Amino acid sequence: MTIGNMVFSGILIVVLVYGAMLYNGLVTVKHNVAKAWANIDVLLKQRHDELPKLVEVCKQYRQFEQETLRRVIEARSQVQSAREVQDIGALGEAEGALRTGLGRLFAVAEAYPELRANENFMQLQQRVTSLENAIADRREFYNDAVNINNVRIEQFPDVLLARLFRFDEKPMLEFSAAEKTDADLKQLFG
Repeated sequence: MTIGNMVFSGILIVVLVYGAMLYNGLVTVKHNVAKAWANIDVLLKQRHDELPKLVEVCKQYRQFEQETLRRVIEARSQVQSAREVQDIGALGEAEGALRTGLGRLFAVAEAYPELRANENFMQLQQRVTSLENAIADRREFYNDAVNINNVRIEQFPDVLLARLFRFDEKPMLEFSAAEKTDADLKQLFG
């Protein structure tokens, strides 16, 4: 084997090892996005299971505002549908509607002292609030993972392998415009 062949073989080995390291890095970020989504999915499922219990406790108070309950139920259904098909855009909108509905539900509940005194309602309210906070944390983690993925697949030399092996851009889980506005306290307590 000549020196030229050894140099060529050495360069080829270095390029292959470097390419394998880049590929493995891209696979890692892709799976981090999937893991972050799975974490959100678990929390959405838990909240999905808790909301009917909360609505049922509220329904026990006949005069409780039915329109508020209807909105929460509809929004819950929209979140479930978006979650099942993993439609990130639709999920962001449905999440906004559900959060708005829950905020209204909890605000309206303030007008019912007997409901607020109900131990089941209080436990469910705390559980749903805890899940909302956990979902918000996981949304941030998901968006961080998506950002890392999207940056990596656009950077050189990663972009070469990303295009070759069809690593694609992932959508961010974004807030709707309604979620970014201040709450209308008059409407909530009116």
